[in-house]
This record gives sequence, C-alpha cells and structure tokens, in this order.
Amino acid sequence: MIGVDDFDKVEMRAGTVIDVQINKKARNPAYAVKIDFGEFGVKTSSAQLTELYAPEDLVGRQVICCTNLSPMHIGSVKSEVRILGTDSEQGVVLLQPAQGVRNGDRVF
Repeated sequence: MIGVDDFDKVEMRAGTVIDVQINKKARNPAYAVKIDFGEFGVKTSSAQLTELYAPEDLVGRQVICCTNLSPMHIGSVKSEVRILGTDSEQGVVLLQPAQGVRNGDRVF
C-alpha cells in the first residue's frame, strides 16, 4: 500500500496523440506514439497497443499518461511517458477522458 502523499507524486496528464509509427526495434509489437501535452510539449512513448488499435485509430485520440517517470529506451524509441490502459483479456484498453479536455490537464 502507498499513502496519499506518494500517490500525489505521480503526475498524470491528458494529451492528444499526433503521430503513430511502428516501433520496429521493440522486442514485442509496439508503436512509437507522439503525444501533445499543450504547454508541457510533445512527448514520445513506446506502447504495446497493436492488438486493439491501428495507427489511424489512435491519431487524434486523447489519452491519459504518467508524465513524470524516468525516460527509458524501448527499441529505438526514447519513451518519455507511459500511456495508461487496462490489462484486459482482449488486450490493452486505453484510458481516456469522458469529455474532451485541454492537452496537459492534470488527472487526480
């Protein structure tokens, strides 16, 4: 268990997917995803979303991401944020706002 103070350290923000490419060097099928976080800039993530989402399904979609993790390299992609989704029996299902929000809005 973690306390509220620890949870408050996790920074989650809404962003809009602006580009999706295959991450060809990833060990598992994944996309290199560019996400616009408004005043926080454009960040890149490598995400294993290929089971349920085609690239054209993702572009323009708002997603929720953890934005203050240390970057890591996955294949040839510097993954700066982690896109949040459920680990469901059909695959990863993305979390997204129920209504459109500003890019960069914080999630609590």
